[in-house]
Amino acid sequence: MLQVQNLAARRGDELLFSELSFSVAPGAALLVSGPNGSGKTTLLRILAGLTHPADGTVRWRGEAVRPFDPRSRAETLFVAHIPALKDELTALENLAALASLHGSKATHEQLRAALGGWSVSRQSGLPARVLSQGQRRRVGLARLRLVERALWLLDEPATALDEAGIATLCTTVGEHLAVGGLAVIATHHPLELASGVVHTLRLA
Repeated sequence: MLQVQNLAARRGDELLFSELSFSVAPGAALLVSGPNGSGKTTLLRILAGLTHPADGTVRWRGEAVRPFDPRSRAETLFVAHIPALKDELTALENLAALASLHGSKATHEQLRAALGGWSVSRQSGLPARVLSQGQRRRVGLARLRLVERALWLLDEPATALDEAGIATLCTTVGEHLAVGGLAVIATHHPLELASGVVHTLRLA
């Protein structure tokens, strides 16, 4: 269970949000929407333990989470808005590097299968610099099939994806929820998840 109580965040002197409270249970997703600058990314970074909140508490499995707490981070997968691929590496090499960052020792076959699940196996040997934005996004999201973490924090994962890519995203998140996973997703796109309980939160 992820629990947030009276959370507040600032950017410099600007108050992004305050008195924010919610909970996400296993098998559920929270879709966070709001205009640019409303604090969606900041919220995800706080939940990931990468940013200090201005006020309030975050609890994971009943225990308060401190920034950079290794216990909660070991169960959390944060996928940022920017795919963060290295242009000189191939799609396969980039995916291997991303998975390794999260402690996954994926085999060559597993890496290929993950790319195939996102319909970019044909591009596996191409350097990232020649990939389209949608293909780069798919490579970055392919790690979802390789990294076993209970809590997924996804920042605008549907950006640059076409209809088929969004369908793959919804299926993948739905599969995660079906086995008791949790997800908090910042998104401008409506997502119809394949399974699980879906809650919504809009930041002003």
